[in-house]
Amino acid sequence: MRTQRFSKKVLPVLCALGLGVAAQAADSDLAAALTGAKVTLSLRTRVEAVDDKALPNDATATTFRARLGYESGVWDHLSALFEIDHLGVLSAASFNSTRNGRTDRPIIADPPATDLNQAALKITTAKDDVVVGRQRLNLDNQRFIGGSAWRQNEQTFDALTWRTRRLPSTTLTYSYIDNVNRVYGPDAGTPPADLRSRSHVLHAALDLKTAGKLSLFGYWLDLRNAPSNSHRNLGLLWTGSHAVGGWTMPWSASYVRQQDYADNPVSYAARYYQLELGAARPTWGLRAGVEVLGGDATRAEHRFQTPLATLHAFQGWADKFLTTPPQGLRDTYVAANARTHGVEAQLAWHDFRADAVSRSYGTEWDASVGHKFNPHCELLLKAARYSADGLAADTRKLWLQLMLSYP
Repeated sequence: MRTQRFSKKVLPVLCALGLGVAAQAADSDLAAALTGAKVTLSLRTRVEAVDDKALPNDATATTFRARLGYESGVWDHLSALFEIDHLGVLSAASFNSTRNGRTDRPIIADPPATDLNQAALKITTAKDDVVVGRQRLNLDNQRFIGGSAWRQNEQTFDALTWRTRRLPSTTLTYSYIDNVNRVYGPDAGTPPADLRSRSHVLHAALDLKTAGKLSLFGYWLDLRNAPSNSHRNLGLLWTGSHAVGGWTMPWSASYVRQQDYADNPVSYAARYYQLELGAARPTWGLRAGVEVLGGDATRAEHRFQTPLATLHAFQGWADKFLTTPPQGLRDTYVAANARTHGVEAQLAWHDFRADAVSRSYGTEWDASVGHKFNPHCELLLKAARYSADGLAADTRKLWLQLMLSYP
């Protein structure tokens, strides 16, 4: 279904664009562009175990993802990119994939599939880049637009993207998103595999030199088959770091105002803000912060949502807050990381509370240890433990993952 829609709507645009550029490049060396292509191959194998006290049975998923990519050389500013994923599953009855009907077990959103992950044409010049087709969109820290690459089936976008560097110290990005290919696809089901979209993304990244980087953005999300998630976001993100002696002091601050847009049946406004400060040495670091997604004490629909974000990277790895609770969410967290001899470790603690009322939602510990043996092989052990208090149920998750890649 997803590939058929892509063929009908996006491939004609790709072909027209390719033919137009080809007509202007009759003297270019097409053969060199094709033979100078880059081929990539990766295999990611993972065992994921979930114990959620709200359900009668535990879940265990052993999955593997094979990804084959092809990116041509450049022919008169034009290049092509294709990427195919195959996701295989062992013991499919041992978890709820969102497609197999095992609702007595926790969700591990990795349904088996073979899918076209990317298929795009690119035009690249000294000042501009244009990409049309199925593509990745990862803006800033992916808090609002991202690929959710932690899941085996990555989220990608059928879109037209223009990025320009014509203004001094500024990169402007505009995207028109026609479809969102979600982690649950490509097969139909609940949650939906696709979000049919008429969305506009406008983003400006300003290089402030020693004062860091400032991102200004407006996201007008019109999601036709999920109108309650259609909204407008206007906001900013300021990030940077300052060196003091042998220390580095990083910071991050963000503010966003969200309101209903397009066919959203609810008229509302909500705000988001985040502040994080840190201190780091070459081999270790600490950071602390607070992130707030606004809500309302009595009106459940008046809450800040981020439907296109890389959600696993925020508010704890147990993924208990993929949808913002009705009274909003305040996440206060402390995290530490260390690196030595190719080993990287992380430890984080979260305290979750409602934003609009005085109510605790629980706490969570997250920890991971990863080792990169060489540029082609990486092993990761990761765990999350959510202790419920007034929302959801106690949940424990454990992952063991091996990643192999070429080149």
